[in-house]
Amino acid sequence: MKMEKHRVSINVNGKDYSEEIEPRTLLVTFLRDIAGLTGTHIGCDTSNCGACTVIMNGRAVKSCTVLAVQANGSNVLTIEGLSKDGDKLHPIQKAFIEKKGYQCGYCTSGMILTALALLNRKRNLTEDEIREALSGNLCRCTGYDSIIDSIMLADSEMAKTEKEEEIFVEA
Repeated sequence: MKMEKHRVSINVNGKDYSEEIEPRTLLVTFLRDIAGLTGTHIGCDTSNCGACTVIMNGRAVKSCTVLAVQANGSNVLTIEGLSKDGDKLHPIQKAFIEKKGYQCGYCTSGMILTALALLNRKRNLTEDEIREALSGNLCRCTGYDSIIDSIMLADSEMAKTEKEEEIFVEA
């Protein structure tokens, strides 16, 4: 039996993608197979690990639990979208490198995007707040200390950058 296809249009990292897809197509599949962005990983296919986390319309979502048709008309940010020019890393990426929050790297994109969604809502995070936010993301390589240290550093660096930008704008 042939399944009816639906046209979806999703803005991913500032670029529009439009495609005819089967209604059962997952957002993670759309991102990897149609947009060609493989930084969003498929880990467990059950929403337990968080490796597939992206930011959709400002919120962290597990893209293995979102149908692409549900994302129609949405703005999605993947790990590839953090570095706009391809050369300059986002402060959260720099922090993960500096504090070695990446380990094997498989969960890293999901961890970074979960943390970024949190940092976009709140600053001066406590360790407990970070642990709570990351509770849906699994890392099998570490005890999370380096990941938490990375997010705390990113919090501090992003706050400095925002302050500098405010000063620059006012001057």
